Amino acid sequence: MTGEALARRTLELDELAAPAGARPGGRGNHGGPGGPPTVAAYVSIGGEPSTRALLDRLRAAGVRVLLPVLLPDNDLDWALYEGAERLVRAGRGLLEPDGARLGPEAVTQADVVLLPGLAVDRGGLRLGRGGGSYDRVLARLERAGARASLVVLLYDAEVLAEVPAEPHDRHVHAAVTPSAVHRFTAPGGRTEG
Repeated sequence: MTGEALARRTLELDELAAPAGARPGGRGNHGGPGGPPTVAAYVSIGGEPSTRALLDRLRAAGVRVLLPVLLPDNDLDWALYEGAERLVRAGRGLLEPDGARLGPEAVTQADVVLLPGLAVDRGGLRLGRGGGSYDRVLARLERAGARASLVVLLYDAEVLAEVPAEPHDRHVHAAVTPSAVHRFTAPGGRTEG
């Protein structure tokens, strides 16, 4: 999937936020009526669907984009995305923003959280990479009562009948692939795709 195709498919924030009841500029987590929508995203690496064009399009549309900063204990801090020229190389081949750190709780302000993953099942259960960083993010959102829409970015072949599950695993509201936006009810029931 090209970054441009992914950007076109995921830029529709109202549509992506709908499963969680959040509305950018409306009743989302960030600010209330008139506040900028907030999307927690990530800079793709390796063979992941490219997020570069998406990040720039979101920012150009006035969206407040948060990017993760990997902490030594594998938890995630967050910083504002201020353009590709403000990304710096970090450990594990990651690119991270060089701006002020907002703290691990900053993700609870997001209306939409874009998640990396290896796969998702047809019920919306996400299979992560095994490092636990995003498991912590999802648990933090749940503890805070945040209503962010959880969206995993994948290729078509990564939407599977089922994936292995651990007790701490969480379901997502949608999976975006090159050919479709797959929406799920929580927890575990597929609604459309």
